Amino acid sequence: MVQIDKVIVGGPAGTLTLIAGPCVIESLDLCREVAQGVSAMASALGVGYIFKASFDKANRTAGSSFRGHGMDAGLDVLQTIKREFGIPVLTDVHETWQCKPVAEVCDVLQIPAFLCRQTDLLIAAAETGKAVNVKKGQFLAPWDMKNVVRKIEEAGNRSLLLTERGVTFGYNTLIVDMTSLPQMRALGYPVVFDATHSVQQPGAAAGGTASGGHRQFIPCLTRSAVASGVDALFLEVHPEPEKGLSDAATMLPLSQLRGLLEQALAIHNIVNG
Repeated sequence: MVQIDKVIVGGPAGTLTLIAGPCVIESLDLCREVAQGVSAMASALGVGYIFKASFDKANRTAGSSFRGHGMDAGLDVLQTIKREFGIPVLTDVHETWQCKPVAEVCDVLQIPAFLCRQTDLLIAAAETGKAVNVKKGQFLAPWDMKNVVRKIEEAGNRSLLLTERGVTFGYNTLIVDMTSLPQMRALGYPVVFDATHSVQQPGAAAGGTASGGHRQFIPCLTRSAVASGVDALFLEVHPEPEKGLSDAATMLPLSQLRGLLEQALAIHNIVNG
């Protein structure tokens, strides 16, 4: 169990937590729209909610792609969302020096999948004392995450979430091994399923300049993961995904979120008796 502000992830009551927001901080207005809509849904359904958005997408396929407005501007937006809606916020960190200033605003520091083995980054995030969400790399087996867990623990932090986001299969394809979810849960920490990045296809699949993906499979994978047993869902959502400045092919339309959450909760309640 990990408590993040008023949200308990993996609590004994068997509640389901939602981590959701746009891929990147495009504007304060967009973040407000998403936070307001998702907060209302989560409250109505009794789901704990953590807002997510990245101030920098440091691993865009093309160097000319939109990355964000920078850390300072991004943290200002996240601080505003946190204050106005009274919800915890999450964002990515890519370098050790970012951890301390990000922790002054954010409740959860997220380690991107490609950086999940970067020891110095894991330690710097853990030493802030804030919750750390580590995305399992596309190149790792679930049992390899025990070493990530050990690094965080040895830095004195046990507020840890582990996220599944698919495994590389050949070229430009990700698959989700549902058995990875209980295997990571056995490490003693809440497990999150990232349904939107799990349907992604790397840049070359979309012509070499942006990641593609198959948005239509998000509901299928979400239902399967909840049936397999997870503590939280990670979903990137946008009012108009096709106009999104990052991950346009794989964000879920905001209008479809409530229906999917209702299905997920029904399955979750069956699984948890």
